[in-house]
Amino acid sequence: MRTAMLRSIQSSLKKSSYSILSRRSYSSESAPDRKVAILGAAGGIGQPLSLLMKLNPLVSSLSLYDIAGTPGVAADVSHINTRSEVVGYMGDENLGKALEGADVVIIPAGVPRKPGMTRDDLFNINAGIVKGLCTAIAKYCPHALVNMISNPVNSTVPIASEVFKKAGTYDEKRLFGVTTLDVVRAKTFYAGKAKVPVSGVNVPVVGGHAGITILPLFSQATPQANNLSDQEIVALTKRTQDGGTEVVEAKAGKGSATLSMAYAGAIFADACLKGLNGVPDVVECSFVQSNVTELPFFASKVRLGKNGVEEVFGLGSLSEYEKKGLEALLPELKSSIEKGIKFANQS
Repeated sequence: MRTAMLRSIQSSLKKSSYSILSRRSYSSESAPDRKVAILGAAGGIGQPLSLLMKLNPLVSSLSLYDIAGTPGVAADVSHINTRSEVVGYMGDENLGKALEGADVVIIPAGVPRKPGMTRDDLFNINAGIVKGLCTAIAKYCPHALVNMISNPVNSTVPIASEVFKKAGTYDEKRLFGVTTLDVVRAKTFYAGKAKVPVSGVNVPVVGGHAGITILPLFSQATPQANNLSDQEIVALTKRTQDGGTEVVEAKAGKGSATLSMAYAGAIFADACLKGLNGVPDVVECSFVQSNVTELPFFASKVRLGKNGVEEVFGLGSLSEYEKKGLEALLPELKSSIEKGIKFANQS
């Protein structure tokens, strides 16, 4: 029964955008060795993310790190009969070992959002955690692609950049804020409202990764649905922006969007691995250093390659509603970016 279930899961992955066999075929037999480290692997996002990365045939070495609980997670995941070897590391003294030789580092570490928590509450806890982890990344795997999941991403990515700059290791092509969950939600909600198969839907999401800074560009969605009213587009936009709150409230104080975030994190990490391995035309939305607007960081479509970011795409044509949304989000996103930079340079 379990073997049949595993085969079913792997078959589903092969058919999804998460599969290494999508686009130009690239079998696991010909894929180079790649080490992926997950920092915060024993947490609510970290555990399902560890499972999903264990299923990815591009990963040859899976390094799981957390301050506690990692040996159990690593032992559990290591029993899955897929390519990667799994090692768990626990405690500050083992962080360096977890990171050495990593090609991709995924950071879901920190506390999740709970009902009543403000972004300031989240920032005050997670900012210090991210700073410490990035200090170690700069020392032990300075050339790794860093996928930042820890919220608030609008601030933690700027924190990471400042830490890397101080260490002399900053490469703007290798630092990503993972905004894939916004895209995943936009696709799901749009497909449901437009009554089209979700597997063929694409919706770019730009801006940042919190509240009104999340701007789904439904005018650029494919396939284009002409049956949606302006009011429905507004409602879809708001639901995408408030998706995290929707899950927090539905879980009634017992969790946040851990499972969907783990899925989105796995999708983006897979794209990074494909890019590193030379698969062409790998494009995802991500919060990166950017010249698309006057802000130093901005989420938009990015082409991934052997050096990380190969190209940052512009916004394209926007509807009037999206232009107003862009204008409204810029001051808030600017404030969040500046807050991260200030924290990194003061503390």
